[in-house]
Amino acid sequence: MNTAFFRSLIIAVTCFFAVPAAFAHEYEAPMKKHLADVASKWVNDQKVINAVKAQNQANAALTQAQVDALDKQWRGGVDAGGNALTKKVLDNELSAYLKKIQADSKGLYTEIIVMDNKGLNAGQSSMTSDYWQGDEPKFSKSFGAGKGAVFVDEVEQDESTQAFQSQISATISDEAGNPIGAVTIGVNVDGL
Repeated sequence: MNTAFFRSLIIAVTCFFAVPAAFAHEYEAPMKKHLADVASKWVNDQKVINAVKAQNQANAALTQAQVDALDKQWRGGVDAGGNALTKKVLDNELSAYLKKIQADSKGLYTEIIVMDNKGLNAGQSSMTSDYWQGDEPKFSKSFGAGKGAVFVDEVEQDESTQAFQSQISATISDEAGNPIGAVTIGVNVDGL
């Protein structure tokens, strides 16, 4: 094959994969501003703080093997359309609050996940594919990075809605400023 064809192919592939990074850069500042100006009000609400603290206390003795078993149980529930664990989280008071926040956002938020200090879902606005977020950047680059940490992920196009979405994740701290968990907010970046 000719060299010009390969150069063109490499340039096209490079540009294709660089687009999400460019979008992420374009939307990072507005997403962080929205978090600081709007979302932080409900993220720091006492309902959220109390729910995360309660789950941290309840899960304090969990080993990694137990976390993995819970995550496996959750995934089985997702495949089966729900089970006791998914129902327990999706029907709790925090999830009801997050569902209302998402509904009130009029399409700006595509999902909201609040996690405890192990990365387990404490509440969420909709079903997630897994229960343990602790092995993902949304948790490791927020809670894992400490107090005040914020992580904006790459922008991706949702296949079903064709909307461009990103996730912003931040550490949740208690009244004394101690990190206790994290939040991830899926954002329709076209709505910013």
